[in-house]
Amino acid sequence: MRRNWGHRLLAFWGLTLCLGIIPGLARATDIDTIRIWPDSNRTRVVFDLSTAPSYDSFRLDSPERLVLDLKGGRLNAKLSDLKFDSPQLKRIRSSQPPKAGTLRLVLDLKQPASHKVFKLGPKGNYGHRLVIDLMAASSGKPVAKSSQPKPGRKVVIAIDAGHGGKDPGSIGPSGTYEKNVVLPIARKLRDKINAAPGFEAIMVRSGDYFVSLDRRSELAREKRADLLLSIHADAFTSPQPKGASVWVLSKRRANSEMGRWLEKDDKLSELRGIGEVISASGSDDPHLQRTFLDLARENSMVESQAIAEQMLRRIGKITKLHKQAPQHASLAVLKSPDFPSLLIETGFISNPSEEKKLRSSAYQNKMADAIVQTVKAYFTDNPPRDALLAQTRTHKVKSGDSLSRIAQKYRVSVAAIRSANRLTSDTIQVGQTLTIPRL
Repeated sequence: MRRNWGHRLLAFWGLTLCLGIIPGLARATDIDTIRIWPDSNRTRVVFDLSTAPSYDSFRLDSPERLVLDLKGGRLNAKLSDLKFDSPQLKRIRSSQPPKAGTLRLVLDLKQPASHKVFKLGPKGNYGHRLVIDLMAASSGKPVAKSSQPKPGRKVVIAIDAGHGGKDPGSIGPSGTYEKNVVLPIARKLRDKINAAPGFEAIMVRSGDYFVSLDRRSELAREKRADLLLSIHADAFTSPQPKGASVWVLSKRRANSEMGRWLEKDDKLSELRGIGEVISASGSDDPHLQRTFLDLARENSMVESQAIAEQMLRRIGKITKLHKQAPQHASLAVLKSPDFPSLLIETGFISNPSEEKKLRSSAYQNKMADAIVQTVKAYFTDNPPRDALLAQTRTHKVKSGDSLSRIAQKYRVSVAAIRSANRLTSDTIQVGQTLTIPRL
């Protein structure tokens, strides 16, 4: 009896081995769904999988295409159901595999594109994923080398005028809406930043319309901002409090936001400065993700604190300060882990005298001046490595100086100094600070 059972057991295991149904020995990698997010610069394709993938990928040209070989792959999603409008991707199709047991997919491209392929492990509502990023590439034509260094980019400052549209913000004793005083300050600040050599301002909202809190920092990130400034006016239940203050992200909010970023790792590669590092360095490793994200967050918080301290010193010269030191809060507009963010309370709109002051164009201009002076000073001393400011110096004009003498001193051309400072003539003033390009 035992011998008969033993033969039956061996036969059973032999059959299961032949059929490949012992768990872990021959598991197919099913593609259950395919998600596609296109924009002007990048198209992301995400394959939702049943198991961790084993894959190869390579590029082909004439015509341009990216080939993906998924070992043990099975296609459950219907390619004919995919609907998208991408400047990089024409279609996804299946093709003859190189060998049995491999699924070959071909991404037909509309134009040459660089690409990244990486896998993500289960997290939140998602299981295993394979992600492909297609980025618009240059024409590939050889570029003649120049003896001149590549010109740097401008430092980008995102300006967020608080509230707007259906959200009026706080309301002053005489009926002044917060949204209607912070927008003029933001516009004046924009003009002053754009007038500063090496800087560029972008507006989160340029008119009286509503932008959600999450979208405000997203817009700043999309524009590759180096700093987000959110302009507000404070309020209280009584009219006595007055003065300006500057707020930065609290440590508690920073920790909770980091957790949220780690939960939506489809978006991690979008983070300014660290996204590509995460993608290229094993982005399916949660410990590595947390390390990179924590470093970026700490750096942004240190920068925010430093800028806030400098800003309070300058704002304190034009108005009373409600708080002498930067304040910390769990505010959504400050949550970005990849660039510094500040919220500036320009005064108490609930205080009658400050409400009147906030409506004043002269005060709005002084506030914008204090803010832009802080921004210019900080980024001149701490320029991003790829910024024009990192390639320039400054010179304070003294008696007897001329553009030609200054140009000779720094071994640059007069035309270069004129261009860097947007000068329309060779006339300069004693005490004027000039930007000297590093050529």
